Amino acid sequence: MQQSEFFWESSYPPNVQWNTQLYSPLQTGPIYQYLESSRKKFPHRPAFRFMGKVWSWEEIGTLVDRMAKGLHDHGVEKGVKVGLCLPNCPYFLIAYYAIAKTGATIVNYNPLYAEEELAKQIEDSRTDYMVTIDLKVTYDKLQKMLHCTRLNQIIVCPFTSCLPFPKNLLFSIFKKSEQAVIPNDDRHISFEQLTSNDGHFNPPPINVEEDIAIFQYTGGTTGIPKGAMLTHANLTANVEQCVRWFYDLHPGQERMLAVIPFFHVFAMTTILNLSVRLGFEIIASPRFNLDETLTLIHQTRPHFFPAVPAIYNAINAHPDIKKYDLTSLRYCISGGAPLPVEVKRAFESETGCVLVEGYGLTETSPVACANPIEGANKLGSIGLPFPGTIIELHDSETGKLVASPHTRGEIWVKGPQVMKGYWNRPDETANVMQDGFLKTGDVAEYDEDGYLYIVDRIKDLILVNGYNVYPRVIEEAIYKHPSVEECVAAGVPDEHRGEAPKVWIKLKSGRHLTEEDLRHFLSDKISKIEMPRHVEFRDEPLPKTMIGKLSKKDLIAQELQKQKNQP
Repeated sequence: MQQSEFFWESSYPPNVQWNTQLYSPLQTGPIYQYLESSRKKFPHRPAFRFMGKVWSWEEIGTLVDRMAKGLHDHGVEKGVKVGLCLPNCPYFLIAYYAIAKTGATIVNYNPLYAEEELAKQIEDSRTDYMVTIDLKVTYDKLQKMLHCTRLNQIIVCPFTSCLPFPKNLLFSIFKKSEQAVIPNDDRHISFEQLTSNDGHFNPPPINVEEDIAIFQYTGGTTGIPKGAMLTHANLTANVEQCVRWFYDLHPGQERMLAVIPFFHVFAMTTILNLSVRLGFEIIASPRFNLDETLTLIHQTRPHFFPAVPAIYNAINAHPDIKKYDLTSLRYCISGGAPLPVEVKRAFESETGCVLVEGYGLTETSPVACANPIEGANKLGSIGLPFPGTIIELHDSETGKLVASPHTRGEIWVKGPQVMKGYWNRPDETANVMQDGFLKTGDVAEYDEDGYLYIVDRIKDLILVNGYNVYPRVIEEAIYKHPSVEECVAAGVPDEHRGEAPKVWIKLKSGRHLTEEDLRHFLSDKISKIEMPRHVEFRDEPLPKTMIGKLSKKDLIAQELQKQKNQP
């Protein structure tokens, strides 16, 4: 059976139109206009809650204006690159929109980067200014960058000003050793100094289709970090797509929980920018801590909670989950990694909310498709292409279009959220862009209704005696075992087969499982060639990335090092 073009449109929810050109074009514009709009509509509504302190939209807007003027007075304008090296805190929101208002380009940095990683990204992106916080763990690394990279000035924000009384006083006394000593010289600008002005500033004209709002660094399909150039139109188009998809949200009334970091593209769009667009209160935590997150949900009653599967899984596995009231949650969107079916079922059962799995990449700003919030929310599926988004499947070897359901192919994405290209990487841009489509490196298949199912990343394929084995198939089967809390499958070198599947497993507290029992459990769920040849049980949680995704990369590196050390 051949698929008709855009056949997924017939599965769309009644309240959402896929064809944005025919029915209602997506309204794009400079990203900073979202903040100006919410400031006018909801001036006295809470905008940002952090560690017990709350800022209104008027207060945030005033600080954005003053910071934008201060940046402009220090030479920040179109063409200039300004880095953000911050945890989730109000300064991230303020600096993000202030930089955008000057017309400069934001460059997001992970505060946990090692010095070498910071230096490489500063040089590659041509970052001249960096906004950070006065905590040693971050500032001390950046201070060194002033002497070994092109970085010219650091804008330093005081952490204690984020805290309510008496937390600010107590931190100054008992955590003084964690605070950095900031030199008083012309290479450092304090946040107070930068914002000591009237805020009167006329933003430059923005060409939303051409002007780059963000350099978002990603390994892409090659694993080598490079800056995806996301325009103002890319970012605002993706936010507008989210607004249409989650049509049941109420501007100025909802609360958004932010425990994944804003510097990651998933949180940047689905938490930061979406909240500013709709005037939501952002309830932010500087890092994910399970008990703190559950307490935050219990006490502040958020409605919307984007996160990664490992976070939802950790909530499911909490031994005292019944102590917390999670019923305020209405919608959760899972991204960043495949969502195991059993994790989705358990979380929805525990909370009563809808957990929607979506799919995207840094290069798509990031959301490309998602399950609907009503109707068929299919288990194991990443859903339907977003409004105005075309997703085709192509044979990964021939490049030919795959036209039949349940036939695997590489995902190609075309839409207004697809990046302009990679910064200073014309060859790599040409490798992933073809006729307006982004070639993702992910393997998937459609069903008859236009729902997509991820099989795996092409680069994660395990080649066993020449046969393709998909790690996700193994992981999904293992997650069905009631004793398993976390698992990762990957290929490891094998002298007879080329590669062999290995799994790393952490069991739930108090549970027991042997390798023999696991293989017996899997015997009717996966084929013999997919059966893990190596099983490693771990007592500690499996390694995770900064955003909370299970880190296959770290596990493989550990395995290769272990094999290297063997006699």
